[in-house]
Amino acid sequence: MNMFDIPQNVDVVRIEESIELLNKFVNDPAIDPLISALEALKNDPDNKALLEAMTETFAGLGIAQGSVLTYAPYVGLLLTDDIFGES
Repeated sequence: MNMFDIPQNVDVVRIEESIELLNKFVNDPAIDPLISALEALKNDPDNKALLEAMTETFAGLGIAQGSVLTYAPYVGLLLTDDIFGES
């Protein structure tokens, strides 16, 4: 899968659950841009540009990536296999 391929089905319900879990368990304003990106993707799940924006936003989170993946593992499924931008 290349970085901009959308998974077969972007699951809006799982995106909503991810947003709720992040809001409930991660008390870090650093993830606010990711929440916004997820909200946009939830509203337009077939938009490749929104998936790209969410991926780039995640990449910029630094240490907060761990919290995101812990409490919203579906985000990890939406990302490429190079979630830490090391390739």
